[in-house]
Amino acid sequence: MASKEQREQFKLYKEDVERRGKQFYPYAMFHDTVMSFVVVSVIAALAAVWYFTAEETAGEAGVLGPRYAEPADPATTSFVPRPDWYFYFLFYLLRIFKWPESVILGTVGIPTILMMLLFALPFLDRRRERRIVRRPVAVVVALMVIASMGILTYKGATAEEPSATSGEALLVGNDMPTDDEQVVAGADLFAKVGCLNCHAYGSQGADGPGPDVSEVGDQGKGEEYWVQWIRNPQSLKPGTSMPAFPNLTDEQLQNLAVFLEASKSGGGGG
Repeated sequence: MASKEQREQFKLYKEDVERRGKQFYPYAMFHDTVMSFVVVSVIAALAAVWYFTAEETAGEAGVLGPRYAEPADPATTSFVPRPDWYFYFLFYLLRIFKWPESVILGTVGIPTILMMLLFALPFLDRRRERRIVRRPVAVVVALMVIASMGILTYKGATAEEPSATSGEALLVGNDMPTDDEQVVAGADLFAKVGCLNCHAYGSQGADGPGPDVSEVGDQGKGEEYWVQWIRNPQSLKPGTSMPAFPNLTDEQLQNLAVFLEASKSGGGGG
């Protein structure tokens, strides 16, 4: 049952409506419906302008951009994916939590916690005071959130991605000899299949989420281990974020294994 205070507040609301304005239903709801229709109509009109002004030829832009981009190449191994601009903050947050054990925290944990707090805020803070000068805590929190989102978005937009490089450049950059054809072939394949999108090797590659493999040969795991690891990482470490490469041939896997086993401190000198 409604309390005495709630009944008094409702009575004041009814009196105020009769004295100064109209009820929420149906007047305000009608206005919201009309505004929603206007927004949807604008979106549909923009979509029509984009569709009918752009050429069907790939790359020929219209008023609002091209209808089609260049066809995707399923065989590419050097493509570096990037998110849309409104996901740049999450994109850079993933770079901060680059270790495999913390990826779930950066991609799911923190955004989920913040969304839950946002939804809970109207139920937690029920004070009637809405003047900004009287709510310093809320203002500081809001400014911190806006600043954090802005900085992360900027950092994500300007983050440099690893570029494709040759296997010989990888070896030279890590002070490794280039006279072994199998090692060079493995290094070249390492650069082409996208390993540098997750791993660092010398001065090349990304800072994560995978570890630096410049001196991974010091672990002494052996070539057979690396062949199995690249072919199916889950068989050796269930739950790992390392993707499998089942399409690589046995020769390619062996070349990669030789390259990784040769990647040791001191320029591969053992």
